[in-house]
Amino acid sequence: MKNAELVFIPSPGVGHLLSTVEIAKLLLNRDHRLSITVLIMKLPIDSGVDGYINSLSATATPRLRFVDLHLPQGDSASQPQDPSSKSKSPLTFFANFIDSHKAPVRDVVAELTRSDSSSRLAGFIIDMFCTAMIDVANEFGVPTYAFFTSGAAFLGLQLHLQSLSDDHHQDITELKNTETELRIPSFKNPVPVRVLPSVVVDKEGGSTMLITLARRLRETKGIMVNTFMELESYAVEYFLNSDNTPPIFSVGPILNLGDGGDDIRTEQSRPIMEWLDHQPPSSVVFLCFGSKGCFEEDQVKEIAQALENSGHRFLWSLRRPPPKEKMQFPSDYENPGEVLPEGFLERTSEVGKVIGWAPQVAVLSHPATGGFVSHCGWNSTLESVWCGVPMATWPLYAEQQMNAFEMVTELEMAVEIKMDYFKGFQDKKPEILSADLIEGGIRRLMMGGESEIRKKVKEMREKSGVAMAEGGSSYNTIGRLIEEVMNSIA
Repeated sequence: MKNAELVFIPSPGVGHLLSTVEIAKLLLNRDHRLSITVLIMKLPIDSGVDGYINSLSATATPRLRFVDLHLPQGDSASQPQDPSSKSKSPLTFFANFIDSHKAPVRDVVAELTRSDSSSRLAGFIIDMFCTAMIDVANEFGVPTYAFFTSGAAFLGLQLHLQSLSDDHHQDITELKNTETELRIPSFKNPVPVRVLPSVVVDKEGGSTMLITLARRLRETKGIMVNTFMELESYAVEYFLNSDNTPPIFSVGPILNLGDGGDDIRTEQSRPIMEWLDHQPPSSVVFLCFGSKGCFEEDQVKEIAQALENSGHRFLWSLRRPPPKEKMQFPSDYENPGEVLPEGFLERTSEVGKVIGWAPQVAVLSHPATGGFVSHCGWNSTLESVWCGVPMATWPLYAEQQMNAFEMVTELEMAVEIKMDYFKGFQDKKPEILSADLIEGGIRRLMMGGESEIRKKVKEMREKSGVAMAEGGSSYNTIGRLIEEVMNSIA
């Protein structure tokens, strides 16, 4: 049998690239007949991609290649406007940026098929936002699989909303600011509209784009989902028994368990881990809100007051917001004291540590960490499960409110700080959560003894390891996927 070449197309941004590389390495380790080429689209603001790719060079193999995609000079998409601009929804901007890369993808794949006679192009594996690339795969006569980097329950929501729009002519945006609850087949409980992603009820085009993405996901040969049967059994069972959705492959948890891979990050990690080494077991609450997570000064002060009043030991990743109207990621403060209450750092010096960037997986894996105040990004959610650390939910954007709802209400594996908090774009000032509300969430999260939530999270930690081990649910699913790919070129 010939060797098979797969083309992976992740969304722009280091976050999606991390997951893509991990699933690629997993597939390569399972079958020596596979080779993978990863095509990389780079936003001008995403400086982390080059550093991450360079860090992989030490472990690179001829079977895993990376190709940068370049737009023609003068292409308007190569100098994108701020995706939070009023003229477009961020999702619309993102989709258009990806769509503009069809021609470079076509050129690279054509060259790939000409130059490598030892393997046969077996298919595209595209990120959940890259459905425009299905057209290119069709031109080469190969199937497309999607890699869905969120959970199975959220995939079910996205496909259900598309069905409501296309089959029942329901305008979901009309539900904005209502108390309506929706019955979603991939959720056990009714889902309040207030926790739907803001893009779902966006009348500026975001809702239409989300539905378009879902419509195109139905054209794929299958959808790989970064989850595992034991975590999302209700949602996965729904898909397995459904005859009107594409086949899904639960292949997770797919995690990047490194800290960024370079010497600078390793140096930043050292004092953090040394501080944790001196804390009692399960005593530290860790606050971290992802690569885009940051708050204005008035909210920072409420968090500080909550931490001080709670009396718990804490490790707080505090990031500086980017300048207004700028398409940038948060950065570290040179002096975090400038936004904290006067004397806070001195008063809490014995029990707390305020940092910038955090080596999240290393912190969650440390025995001293007892709770995680999180934005509920899906990768962070899986990391908390993998490490057995319960979460307090404080979602900010994207589908994070849905993830919070799933963890708190569906799975009963997290406590709520606020499930329907939204970080606004531009002049939409987000709600300020009070110190009392935050403190209450931290106290419930860190309560002594073996709470029901803590027990459930520890049990799921064991199940997550079993799922990926030989004979486990995700291990077997990955085997079936590889068999399907190889049979397609037999």
